[in-house]
Formats: sequence, structure tokens, C-alpha cells
Amino acid sequence: MKLALLRWLVLCLALLMPPPVLGQEAARLDIGASSLVLEENGWWREPSMELTLTLSRAVPYRAVVVGDPLRLIVDMKGADLSGLRPEDLFGHDSVPAVRWGAFRRGWSRVVIELPGPYAIASAGQQTSSPQAVIRVALEPVDEDEFTPLPSATAALRNLPPPADLPDAAPPPDGLTVVLDPGHGGFDPGAQAGGETEADVVLGFAKELRSALEAQGIKVGMTREEDRFVGLEERMTTARNARADLFLSLHADALPKGQAAGATVYVWNPNANDRAAEQLAMRHDRDDLLSGIDLKGKDDKLAAVMMDFARTDTQPRSENFARFLISRMALQDIGLHDRPVQGAAFSVLKSPDIPSALLELGFITDARDRANLTDPLWRKRMVRILVEAITGWARDERARQANLRD
Repeated sequence: MKLALLRWLVLCLALLMPPPVLGQEAARLDIGASSLVLEENGWWREPSMELTLTLSRAVPYRAVVVGDPLRLIVDMKGADLSGLRPEDLFGHDSVPAVRWGAFRRGWSRVVIELPGPYAIASAGQQTSSPQAVIRVALEPVDEDEFTPLPSATAALRNLPPPADLPDAAPPPDGLTVVLDPGHGGFDPGAQAGGETEADVVLGFAKELRSALEAQGIKVGMTREEDRFVGLEERMTTARNARADLFLSLHADALPKGQAAGATVYVWNPNANDRAAEQLAMRHDRDDLLSGIDLKGKDDKLAAVMMDFARTDTQPRSENFARFLISRMALQDIGLHDRPVQGAAFSVLKSPDIPSALLELGFITDARDRANLTDPLWRKRMVRILVEAITGWARDERARQANLRD
């Protein structure tokens, strides 16, 4: 009786399931018939955009705009983009970056980094045998009208890492990066699970230095051993090296459940995030321990000059943060819900050098700590940083060339 009932249930399920599609090949992108076209709206407003993706057949798809950093994401089921280069897409150079690749099993993802806040004005798919065309139109919006996906990382989860990352394109000649492993010496930083923040970030910085030097990048370090380095000395090291980028590395601690995942911070003295304030107290206590307090020492003229200098360096710092976060997201690195944040960390205070502070993860979070001590995870993160740094540097050189022209 039970066997007969089981057979009846199986038959019902089989009848309810849609028939399989046999022999259906993956849809291929016709890159020559695809494009990203911008239409100017005047000098006071960002241009309108239209993304056109021409495929060999119709596919299920979705399009969404996310923030931190600003991106248009188009997912397509049953589409194969392998062997195609984003730089061959017409109009790819009109936005900060275009990337694509496998999403999860059976899906591909296209990511367009946006130059400002946008909203999807329309999206649709037209079919004309044998091809299909997906069109997504974007219109610029004001900051207060920008409504991206509530959690930027929600659209980026379940993205499997590739077997190996492609080699980074050569960086511009003469690029210098200064790495700043946080804490050290009598200040071990955060501690959990038998690990100290100072040791973890120093080991990671040395691995990153080797990978960057292999690309021909000149690398300086604020410390190469377990010793204390004051905040002023860290910034002086970067300035003496004539650094193009200053990157401070941390793996901090916050109360349980308050934070997990990688986060990139850039200078913002007006940031009022509670977690950022707690971390600023932890980072900046170093100079207080040495009897140096950097707060409130700038006279009015110096403050004005520093703010003027930051009109150039601050956008470049924020641009690097976007490059880094987008690459971490594409490689399924666990990110904080707000992966790019501002904070008044004194180590980011230098007005003449693009600077960022990367929390690789929080050593007090068990999952983050497992990643931080996993050689394979660190290797993947190193490759991501190399790609982000070289990509950012090429983008900066191109921008500077356009300004000179």
C-alpha cells in the first residue's frame, strides 16, 4: 500500500514538472551588436545611458541598480560570456568600469560601474528570430531620489570564485604604493582565537608586497617587523616615498554581531557611524600612547590648504575604494553591509596622498578570523588587491591625461 502511494506521488510530481528543454545551447553574446551608449543632458547633469545586449536567443534576466559602489547589475540565465572581453564592448570606456563573468550555475552577470546615482527608466527584451535584445535604459537622479537595492551585497551573494583570477594588466610605469600594517610592538591591536591583529596584517602586507613587486610596482612598508610606529611616522614614510597610494591594513574588533566582512574606509571628518567612531578611537590611540595628539592642531590657514588639497586627492581615494570593493564583490569576498564608509581615522588625514584603510575582516568574528588565517583566502585577497590597485592606477593615469588634453 505504501509503495503504491509512493509511486502515485512520484507520478504526480513528474506531471507537474515542466518538460526538460533538450539540446538547448547557451545563449551567446554578439558583442559587435551590443553597446553602452550615453546621451548628454547638459553640463549640469550626468548623461542618460542605454545598455544593449544582443544574444543568440532569449533568456530570463533581471536588472538592478545597487550602491556602495554605484553599479548596474544585469543577470542572465543560460547566457555564456566566456571568451569575450568587456573592453571590446562599444562604449565601455564611457563609464568607470565594465566587467562580466559566470554568476552561479547557469547564470552570467554583467556589472557596469556608474559615474553617479542612476535609476532604471526601462528594461525589456525584444526577440526577432533567431536573436534577442535586452535593453536597459538609465536616467540620472538626485542623491535624495536614489533608491538602490537596500543591501548592495544582497545582489552579490552566491557568486562562486573562479578557479583562478586572470593576471592583472601591467600597471603604469613608476607606480609607488605604501602599505601600512596597523598596530605593532607594544600595541598588538585586536586579539581573538590566539591571533593578534598586528601579526595577521603584517603577514598579509608582506604577501601583498611580493605580489605587487612582481608586477613592477614599487612598494614601501611603514613597518616590516613587530614594532610600534606612530601615526605621524606612518604618513611621513608614505610622503618620503612619494607614494601614489597609501593603504592601511587592519583586522579589528567590534562587539559581537556589530560588524563582519571586509570594509574600506576613506577620510571623512564628519562621519557619525558608531562603529567607525569606535574604530577611530582604537586606531588613533597609538599616537596618544606616544604623547602625541594630532587632533585640533591645524590653524585656520593650514586647514584651508589641506581642504583645498583634498579636492584632488579625496575623489581619487574614493575611486580606489570603488575599484577595490567591486572586485571583492565579484570574487565573493564577504563584505560588510556598508562596504565603503567614511571615517575620521588620523592615518587617512594626509591631504596630498590618496589614502584608504582596509579592514580585511574583524578578527573577533569567527568566520572572518578563519579567512584571515587561511592561506588560500589570503592569496585570493592579494590577487584582488593587485587587480584593484593596477586598475585604479591605469584609470587615474587616463583621467590625468584627459585633464591635460
